[in-house]
Amino acid sequence: MSKTADLSRTADTALPDPSRWKALAFIALAQLMVVLDATIVNIALPSAQTDLGISDGNKQWVITAYALAFGGLLLFGGRIADLWGRKRTFVVGLIGFALASALGGAAQNEAMMFGSRALQGVFGALLAPAALSLLAVMFTDAKERAKAFGIYGAIAGGGGAVGLILGGFLTEYLNWRWTFFVNIPFAIVAAVGAYFVIREPSGTRNRAPLDIPGVVLSTLGLVALVYGFTRAESAGWSDALTVSMLIAAAVLLLAFVVTEARVKSPLLPLRVLTERNRGGVYLSLGLAIIAMFGLFLFLTYYLQVVKGYSPVKTGFAFLPMIAGMITGSTQIGTRLMTRVPPRLLMGPGFLVAAVGMLFLTQLDLNTSYAAVILPGMLLLGLGMGTAFMPAMSLATHGIEPRDAGVASAMVNTSQQVGGAIGTALLNTIAASATTAYVADHAARATDPKLLELQAMVSGFASAIWWAVGILVAAAAIAIALINTGRPGTGSGGTESASEAGAEEEFRIPVVAH
Repeated sequence: MSKTADLSRTADTALPDPSRWKALAFIALAQLMVVLDATIVNIALPSAQTDLGISDGNKQWVITAYALAFGGLLLFGGRIADLWGRKRTFVVGLIGFALASALGGAAQNEAMMFGSRALQGVFGALLAPAALSLLAVMFTDAKERAKAFGIYGAIAGGGGAVGLILGGFLTEYLNWRWTFFVNIPFAIVAAVGAYFVIREPSGTRNRAPLDIPGVVLSTLGLVALVYGFTRAESAGWSDALTVSMLIAAAVLLLAFVVTEARVKSPLLPLRVLTERNRGGVYLSLGLAIIAMFGLFLFLTYYLQVVKGYSPVKTGFAFLPMIAGMITGSTQIGTRLMTRVPPRLLMGPGFLVAAVGMLFLTQLDLNTSYAAVILPGMLLLGLGMGTAFMPAMSLATHGIEPRDAGVASAMVNTSQQVGGAIGTALLNTIAASATTAYVADHAARATDPKLLELQAMVSGFASAIWWAVGILVAAAAIAIALINTGRPGTGSGGTESASEAGAEEEFRIPVVAH
């Protein structure tokens, strides 16, 4: 290729994509669909269980089949996006997710339901890392990048609560099948829009051969880890299969790390993990998700079982959290991202969320929504939104474009594993506290039903105290590990050579190897 052609190509890739903001709309729509699906099915589960004759012992597989496929295949999906092209992977993921959702909505028995949920997880694992890595390679200007990740972070954080509202409406006024069918228009609009609007920068693929041992070890290790924690929730931590799964996960993931250090073209280059800022994001974000997922579960039960809210009213009760997340992400996070170091957004953000969680430790049978739950959810949303935005942006901090897919997959993996751990861990703590409360108060109780409700709320409050501690730990990790300056500067406030080089790599074609 001539020197003139080289310069022309470089100049072309240096120019911002004129359709990038339109592309963001379709990427955000796809992300909303994936996040919605994580919570919308929970609301519909009791109705679907009755209709399809799913036993109590098997009902967890409606959630678990999705979680195992999604969590286990995320790293593989991220690598496919780097290898095959992010736009193509994104569109294929959307089409596959729509077809799997149609199968779930049309399910006639539990086998069809479980199969459709597993297929949704497979295509979600293609879709999610491709979406985030597209943002990473399309938005290179610091201020624009802050806005784009602010919108994406608000959706990633608040979409779950929106799912509770939408799930309540669809289940109450239509039927549970629409919680699956609703994904189809989302996916079609996002896929058509992405096909015509997204223009992936050239020279950003990683065409190295696929690391098959890495794919097998990471998939089996993550599946064992997610299943171990999911099973702990229903069977207990001392259950033989639970213990076996967690030991197997540790062995497989250790073997995966050893393999990745030795192979020529690793599935997950260890440089993605060992950079302290990215490592700090993955760890602190995973901890924050542990706290959040447990709270969603407890508050849903508290509002419906104790307060007697309908599914729709329960969904609307979560609106303050959504408002807080959108405000924290698009107003506070976006405006300050280019002015202060990310750790000064993430650390305080997690601490504000911890204060919100602290309000919710005061739950009892007569807790006022306006005085306790409302301010707690507002602060929780505000803090999480403020922290999520720089976290999503930093997930691809200083990354080479060829690794953007797998780095994005690591964010989703930390969220997925965090969600599985959070639901199991905090539910176990709540159940133990509930049992202890009944044992302490049974002799003096005059109303068994009242005792049951009091014990449940006491269990929730005990688990939420743990969630407060976990959020404080997330804040400490973010402040201690994340040392990069505001975008365009190094840790000391001036642009570092490595970061300058990384920024250039987003603009100049990279020779894939």
